[in-house]
Amino acid sequence: MSSGSDSKAFYLTTPIYYVNDAPHIGHAYTTVAGDVLTRWHRQRGEDVWFLTGTDEHGEKVLNTANENNVSPQEWCDKLVEDKWKPNWRALNIANDDFIRTTEPRHMERVQKFMQLLKDNGHIYAGKFEGPYCVGCEEFKLPGDLDDGKCKVHGKPVKMLSEDNWFFKLSAFIPQLLKHYKENPEACQPESARNEVVAFLEGGVRDLSISRSTFDWGIPVPWDTDQVIYVWFDALLNYATAVGLGDDPTSEGGKKFAKTWPADVHLVGKDILRFHAVIWPAMLMAAGVPVPRKVFAHGWLLVGGEKMSKSKLTGIAPSEITDHFGVDAFRYYFLRAIPFGSDGSFSWEDMSARYTSELANDFGNLASRLIAMIEKYCDGAIPGVAQDEGLTTALAATVKKADEAICALDFQGGIGAIMEYCKKVNGYVTEKEPWAMAKDPANTAELNKVLYNTAESVRALAVLLHPVMPETTQKLWKALGAEATMGDIAHQKISSVATWGQLPAGSRVTKGAVLFPRLEEKSE
Repeated sequence: MSSGSDSKAFYLTTPIYYVNDAPHIGHAYTTVAGDVLTRWHRQRGEDVWFLTGTDEHGEKVLNTANENNVSPQEWCDKLVEDKWKPNWRALNIANDDFIRTTEPRHMERVQKFMQLLKDNGHIYAGKFEGPYCVGCEEFKLPGDLDDGKCKVHGKPVKMLSEDNWFFKLSAFIPQLLKHYKENPEACQPESARNEVVAFLEGGVRDLSISRSTFDWGIPVPWDTDQVIYVWFDALLNYATAVGLGDDPTSEGGKKFAKTWPADVHLVGKDILRFHAVIWPAMLMAAGVPVPRKVFAHGWLLVGGEKMSKSKLTGIAPSEITDHFGVDAFRYYFLRAIPFGSDGSFSWEDMSARYTSELANDFGNLASRLIAMIEKYCDGAIPGVAQDEGLTTALAATVKKADEAICALDFQGGIGAIMEYCKKVNGYVTEKEPWAMAKDPANTAELNKVLYNTAESVRALAVLLHPVMPETTQKLWKALGAEATMGDIAHQKISSVATWGQLPAGSRVTKGAVLFPRLEEKSE
């Protein structure tokens, strides 16, 4: 981790994604949000640990592998290496770890945890009879069905009858209700918490945590004819990846002490109950601290339908990034959709925002500035100057953006930064440096305007770096800031508003256009 201090790391997880197919933009949306938030926290000077990964057990994965005539392990290996990891690299995701539920480190810790719960009297033998959705890998309640079909997948459910092992989930309802009453921030947004509380108050039955009709999973330690229910196995990844159950003096134990509890579990709203009901109850049963926040974001909709492969609305991230670029992809989904609400993706809206906000407002400001410094100042940043209006606005912007992004209001945070960008553009339009340059008597004033603009662009580059790391890195170099101020990723959010950091004499260099004009998309 970054600083090697003894303080607890800021620990964020994405869900671990099912490997029955390649990732679509719904998966990318969650992962990019996690990446932006962890990059922001790193720039706040915090130790950070960012986990993502893949969920590789369960009936759905087994069925998909069988359909493709390969073993489940071969299917998982190929998809992880050929599709999942390359997608995250392509989207510039800076995760610290990637957990796979087929790894020995995970499987061994899961078995140890399950044995602990059994020894503590939280697990008993029973018979499960009822509806099961293979797509959700979930035992369904009558209210979860619509004419015998799963409401999420729109497909008929299976009726199961199995002798299984059960977890005494119902015993933890009072403790869970007390937890959410005393810690409302533990389940966000508010609509998600209200849903969880209503679900808990409606009564929760005990959970079947094993399956006996197939063998693709982690064996139940005391009953190896059964495998551990895929969600019970999968939820534990967040803790097994950082050393759950390891001796406190071991590397894993030390890692767990420094990292746990998780600060944020990012999840899609369709898997909220697993994370806000089953998962904390499992931890309570083991005497392990529960996560500080589960945040359920909304669905990405295309034509009103939730993003999914089964409904053929799953768009591969590359279909968008090939046209708009990776940074515009990262920017658009967090800027256009309030995080926590459903949001529709539209090519037209993305094109409009790309052109107005990225190309015209931000990209054009940067390129005009560098062109003017090359033309009027021989390519060197002029002497330090200060404009009161820009300085005050920047301090307010940093405060607002920091508060919003730390609260997972990405739209509010990015919006505040782009408002400042508009203000800087307004300043340039009002001062008209190109007109000033016509009279040598205006040189001192011209230099002040250009410095104030350059210093504002320096701040914008740092603030937008977690969102658009590649573009802002290019701009940082073009401003000459890398040579004089060091790596952009090491610039602290807390000092962004300190005016006058860009040193006079820094050499600017004209680079490629940050946001090239979009070619008309051919049908």
